[in-house]
Amino acid sequence: MCLGIPGQIKEIYEMNGIRMGKVDFSGIVKDVCLAYLPDIDVGDYTIVHVGFAITRLDEQSALETLALFRSIGLLDEELRTDAEEEAA
Repeated sequence: MCLGIPGQIKEIYEMNGIRMGKVDFSGIVKDVCLAYLPDIDVGDYTIVHVGFAITRLDEQSALETLALFRSIGLLDEELRTDAEEEAA
């Protein structure tokens, strides 16, 4: 399953000329491409789909969605790394 997951931008950096960010998904931090959202900033929430930030999201909606995903077990499933999937 591929869901759009909300997360908070903790850091913004450039890699090979592409705007990237470290995004915190309720304790799980991933590197995400921010190229589609040039005006997004540290502290903002975004929805991330397949490694790309695709839209800005307000904090309340982001936290509610994260809580729902976690309560039904989807958050850990969606954010599991390849190494964790191979071990499972």
